[in-house]
Amino acid sequence: MINTRRKDKNGRVLKEGEYQRTCGTYEFKWRDKRGGRHSISAVSLDELREKELDVLRDILDGVRGDKKNLTINDLYNSWVQLKRGLKDNTFSNYKYLFTQFVEPDFGKNKLVDLKRSDVRGFYNYLAEERHIQVNTIDSIHTVLHQVLELGVEDDYLRYNPSDNALKELKKARNFETERRRALTVKEQELFEAFLSKQGQYHRWYPIFIIMLYTGMRVGEITGLRWCDIDLEDETISVNHTLVYYDKRNEERCTFAINTTKTKAGERVIPMLPKVKEAFIMEKDYQEECGLNSKAVVDGYRGFIFVNRFGNVQHQGTLNKALRRIIRDCNFELLDNNHDEDVTILPKFSNHSLRHTFTTRMCEAGVNIKAMQEILGHADAQTTMDIYAEATKDLKKTEMINFEDYFKSLKEGQAKA
Repeated sequence: MINTRRKDKNGRVLKEGEYQRTCGTYEFKWRDKRGGRHSISAVSLDELREKELDVLRDILDGVRGDKKNLTINDLYNSWVQLKRGLKDNTFSNYKYLFTQFVEPDFGKNKLVDLKRSDVRGFYNYLAEERHIQVNTIDSIHTVLHQVLELGVEDDYLRYNPSDNALKELKKARNFETERRRALTVKEQELFEAFLSKQGQYHRWYPIFIIMLYTGMRVGEITGLRWCDIDLEDETISVNHTLVYYDKRNEERCTFAINTTKTKAGERVIPMLPKVKEAFIMEKDYQEECGLNSKAVVDGYRGFIFVNRFGNVQHQGTLNKALRRIIRDCNFELLDNNHDEDVTILPKFSNHSLRHTFTTRMCEAGVNIKAMQEILGHADAQTTMDIYAEATKDLKKTEMINFEDYFKSLKEGQAKA
């Protein structure tokens, strides 16, 4: 039996799966490896065969064929159902970022049409049109990249189109994330002296001094309970952290207790005399004012640092207090000293005090392993890469010592 091959109206031989409709347009039909039926169409045979090449590449790469109408938002909904291992407040913030910035417009893009240039264009739009800060775009990228990576894992995408997109944006626009710098020794002394004076800011002395001389994260400090410290053994047990859980879908916010940032975050920190003194000062103040901790967060109670209502302190409240302290301290200095070279306090946040503590340990030559354990880092590289940035004065001193070392070697060789 002679096998006659199908042809179109122009006499061109059609391949397997190719058809010409009665209206003159063309269609290609195929089954994927899961047995699903799919088809694509085109006005001309040449156009259809170009599309067939894309289909063939997808088949060879194992990319699913049922992605035709699948959008980024569809993929996000699957990601929300599958994602595990994130702390509640982190997951909540990820969902907020996606629904606020991605879902309304960019999220409607179909995966089948998504290209690297689309993601770069989206980030440019956020920066140029919506004037979103690079730190926020960075966070948006974190969740979008995870969503699209699910598309790669489920064979909807051949590659993740958001790979390196943020890196390219930062490089093209010379974006630099502002590094938190540590206070210099003079600035630290100035800060401590201002807080130690009797006045409206003396109330903040204990909590900021403890942050400054323990290197604890702000959530670890605000979540600290009286049962977590031992004034006799002079130790602080860090075993949880207080977070402000933003339940945006429920239009309310609440505090929650989380595990420490990493497993290494669970640690015991020795108290320096100044830290012990600060705890005692806080205890005496609360007894004198009749102030008690009334907050109960996930079963945790007896918090050390509370506001005048007995509720736990909020990180935002502490940062606002710091801004007022910096402002009034500098005004006082400038009013009483007309020297242009007078040292004033720079703008800094709660976390800057952790950097400052680490820098002081570096300057004192504290063992890197001890620093790692005190700070609660999972590995020493984090301690070295992120926090151990010695001050300019320290670097200069170290180079002088380095030069003296080589001089001593040469002198020793000459005597020999």
